[in-house]
Amino acid sequence: METPREILQRHGLRAKHSWGQNFLGDPDVLEAIADALELREGEPVVELGPGLGHLTRFLAATRAAVTVVEKDRDMIAVLEKEAIPGVRVVDGNAATVDFAEVAGAPEVKVAGNLPYHLTSSILFQVLEQREHVTRAVFTLQKEVVDRLSAEPGGREYGLLTAILGLYFSAENLFDIEAERFHPPPKVDSAVLRLIRRPEPLAPVVDGARFIRVVKAGFAQRRKTLINSLKSDKSLGTHEQLLAALAAAGIDPTRRAETLSSVEFAALERALGPVEEARGA
Repeated sequence: METPREILQRHGLRAKHSWGQNFLGDPDVLEAIADALELREGEPVVELGPGLGHLTRFLAATRAAVTVVEKDRDMIAVLEKEAIPGVRVVDGNAATVDFAEVAGAPEVKVAGNLPYHLTSSILFQVLEQREHVTRAVFTLQKEVVDRLSAEPGGREYGLLTAILGLYFSAENLFDIEAERFHPPPKVDSAVLRLIRRPEPLAPVVDGARFIRVVKAGFAQRRKTLINSLKSDKSLGTHEQLLAALAAAGIDPTRRAETLSSVEFAALERALGPVEEARGA
C-alpha cells in the first residue's frame, strides 16, 4: 500500500492544515479499525472524511457496502481517480450528513479519522441519529477518547460522556502515536468504539431535555449542581429544581461530574412532563 505522502505526491497535493488533514496510512492500525466495526458482506457503512482512501480500502475489503462522505474537492478527485471497487463517493459535509439517507439504509455503521475541530459536531450527529447508527469507530484525539470512555467522578468525565453513555457503550480500543500520521499532529490519537445499547440505560421523558439537563449541569463545573442547573431557566425555578433533585434522590450540593448517565436521566424524569415530549 502506498503511503499518504506517496499518494499526495502522485496527485500533486499537500495536506491542508486548515482542514485538519492528518492522514493515517499504517496498515496494521487500519485493519484493526476495520475489524472493530465487525462488518458483514453487503452491510452499509459510512466513512466520514475518507481523505486519500487508506481506511476505505480496508472497509471495502470486507465486501461491505461502503459510502464515503468527503467535502474536500481535491480528496474527492483522488478517490474518484483511485476508483476503489465497491465504494460510492459522496460530496458532503461529515458534520451534517444524514447517515441513513446517504447510505440508503435504515441502519448503518459509521467510521472515520475525524478532524479534531469537528469531533463534537459529529458525535452530536451520532447522538441525534442514534436510531440509525448501530456502531461507530472513530480515530480521535487521545484526550477526547479518554474523556468519552471515563467513569463518573473524575476530571475527564464530561457532558458528552454522560449523554453518550445513556445510549451507547464507549470503549477506548487502542492509542495511535502521532508519528503514524502524515503529517504528524501535535498530540497522540486513540480509537473510540461506540456500540448502541439495545435500550437506553434508563428512560427519559424527553431526549432533548435530557441533553439540556446534562449541558446545564456541566455549564459551570466548579459550582454545585443546583447552582449550575439554574443556568438553563427553561428547566424550572430554583424551587422546582430542588424538588426534582430530591425526587431523584440526588444531593443538590454534588457536582455534575459525579453523576452517572442514569442519575441524569432520573433528574430529567423528575422534572415532570413537557408539552411536546418527543421521547428518547
